[in-house]
Amino acid sequence: MIQFDWLAREQIERHSLDMRQFIDFRQSWLTTGMRLIEAYNGSGLSFTILPDRGLDIWTAHYNGVPLTWVAQGSPFVPDFGQPWLRQFNGGLLTTCGLTHAGPPETDPRTGEVRDLHGRFTRLRATGIAATGAWVNSGYLMELSGTVAESALFGEQLRLDRTYRMALGEPSIEITDSVTNVGDMPAPLMVLYHVNLGFPLISQDTTFDSAYHGVYPRDAEARKGTHRWADYDAAIPGYAEQVYFHHVKADPNGQSAAALLHKSFGLLYTWDTSTLPYITQWKNVRQGIYVCGVEPGNCLPEGQNAARESGRLVMLEPGAEQRFSLKLTVLDGAEAVEAARGRIADLRATGTPLAHCNLHGYID
Repeated sequence: MIQFDWLAREQIERHSLDMRQFIDFRQSWLTTGMRLIEAYNGSGLSFTILPDRGLDIWTAHYNGVPLTWVAQGSPFVPDFGQPWLRQFNGGLLTTCGLTHAGPPETDPRTGEVRDLHGRFTRLRATGIAATGAWVNSGYLMELSGTVAESALFGEQLRLDRTYRMALGEPSIEITDSVTNVGDMPAPLMVLYHVNLGFPLISQDTTFDSAYHGVYPRDAEARKGTHRWADYDAAIPGYAEQVYFHHVKADPNGQSAAALLHKSFGLLYTWDTSTLPYITQWKNVRQGIYVCGVEPGNCLPEGQNAARESGRLVMLEPGAEQRFSLKLTVLDGAEAVEAARGRIADLRATGTPLAHCNLHGYID
């Protein structure tokens, strides 16, 4: 076991001339033609980005331990001839949107047919670029790219995404900027479908949030409301349960939530000014054992229901909306307890979000 600080700047600069030895976003191609970008940063955290699938994240590991569930045969080449569920890679991040997140639907005004969770995760990114530099004693790397969602005579949205990681820190920072480059207002529904799997999710995993209230989506979820925070071992035929959390935030608009074991976990922190909703998806079904904690500017209810409830966000021509989310691996009992304490403090002293509209779900 290495007993000295091998990630210190003075150590690295004395022993190496190429930072790719320690940290990188490394691009390659599959035989299908799909691009992969492998990310690592000397912390034990590694993950794979899919530029041809919305610049989303597929596999993710910490010291060899998987953080996410992945679908058989994934990653799938984007194919709009297939339904969304047959194209679902699993993976750490599947972005839902940009104009629809929720069940399939037909627009009663226009007749437009919208598939589950929208088009975004089957769109290809362009302008991929990676940069890195020392900032004082820390080395930071960023990967950026652009994804456009558009239709002739329809929406003209452009998402600019940046992934950021620091040398030696087991964290992923995601910053998105969505701009309406068209000449008419466009619906904006963005939900970060962060998918976790075994063994991060397993019997005795608990979910902790800075909640003001927790509300079931439907009758199936109401069956488990008394233990929404607890996860079970794999159950054949399990029916998914979904809960909406009305969270509290600190004076800077930041909130936090975490999936926790005694000595391992994953911490979420995000900007609630543009991501006021958090959806908890419990799906401990045998074989497809995948659960989600999903910050969003919307609920996964679909564009029709969001319009009717007054929750639908419209992005005006030329307007920009920014979103930020950070995921941090918690390694060890001390890190887990620190996260638990941070969330408990938010729950005790934070301010409930005034712009979190859960009308229709609050009893």
